Amino acid sequence: MSVSHDDAAFICDLVRRKSAILLDVDKQYLIEMRLSQLACNQGYADVAALVAEARSGVHGVAVKIVEALTTHETLFFRDIQPFEALKKELLPKLAVDRAGTRHLTIWCAACSSGQEPYSVAMLLLEHFPALAQWPVRIIATDISRQILEKARQGRFTQMEVNRGLPAAMLVKYFERCGMSWQLKSEVRRLVEFRQLNLIDGWNITPRPDIVFLRNVLIYFDVKDKRAILDRVRGSIADGGTLFLGAAETTFNVADGWERLATDKHTYYRVQR
Repeated sequence: MSVSHDDAAFICDLVRRKSAILLDVDKQYLIEMRLSQLACNQGYADVAALVAEARSGVHGVAVKIVEALTTHETLFFRDIQPFEALKKELLPKLAVDRAGTRHLTIWCAACSSGQEPYSVAMLLLEHFPALAQWPVRIIATDISRQILEKARQGRFTQMEVNRGLPAAMLVKYFERCGMSWQLKSEVRRLVEFRQLNLIDGWNITPRPDIVFLRNVLIYFDVKDKRAILDRVRGSIADGGTLFLGAAETTFNVADGWERLATDKHTYYRVQR
């Protein structure tokens, strides 16, 4: 049974209120597809029964619906340019600038199942082994507790490791685990996962030197984009760097950001 228009409208409003993510009410098939598995796993006869429970305020159901409808598309070393900028420009400079304190904090927001923060961890180990021995904090956050649990496990399918991960890194940093691949503890220990809703009040500590906020602002309206970017601007360390997705920008959205671009890399810093 397909989702009714009224149920689709209720779900879109629910997701908007809980996460500020904008869903298209006309895409009822998408809601049906994403919630069918949730309904089955939770023992409901169909999606309509699941939505009825959410309407009646049954504890926890609304949260599960929001998590199920959050986009979790990701892959290792996605859009390779930010990682090239880390390797060639940002981390060498930070290694010098932070030599006195020997502290480094990188925040990956909307981290999904963990490929982005684990890519950062592998890059550190591969190219900056001395830096990786500092008190490095790679803080990875997402709205979904369920996807964070998967990320903490550091276990990926063959299809997942085939997407963006160089073969040499698969051999060096993963171990076979049945039909899956398990990240070695030296990689997993560098990443700390936390639940965080970008539209709620939050405070990332220590203040991050580098922020990955990629491919997530596209799901918010301009007002919420501005609020998120303003909060990031107030949280980032002096001289810190912000990476957005290829289709995202601070221009005409939020003030106080300077766009820096080279031939291949684009990132943002707080205007001083």
